[in-house]
Amino acid sequence: MKVVIDTNILVSAVIRDGLPERVLLWCLRQPDVDWLVTRDIINEYMEVIRRPKFALPHATITWWTELLVSDTKAIQSDFDIDFSRDRKDAPFLTCAASGSADYLVTGDGDFADAQGLVTTRIISARGFAEEIMGE
Repeated sequence: MKVVIDTNILVSAVIRDGLPERVLLWCLRQPDVDWLVTRDIINEYMEVIRRPKFALPHATITWWTELLVSDTKAIQSDFDIDFSRDRKDAPFLTCAASGSADYLVTGDGDFADAQGLVTTRIISARGFAEEIMGE
């Protein structure tokens, strides 16, 4: 299975324990699950978790950075998807399409308008946990 994880799910996982963290860690622990990223997505992840407003301890940032760099699967985007509703979401759609991802896990309602642009199933962390993880 191939998944793409939106930044809002990552941030929720990093900031507080809970369902998003369980989803991310579950994906990372499954040998048959690839968490797909592009260079742009990794850069966004790193920039966001370092934002001063989150005031994350250095050890937390380091732990997540190492995890993201070593345990995600970097792919090249073959093309770009234009998603005018929210251009910041386009790299996630492009990654999902380029990598033939099965799921794009997000908490962002804007993605509901994007389902017609990709064959990837766009799903919430709760939906993923219930349908895939059996929670």
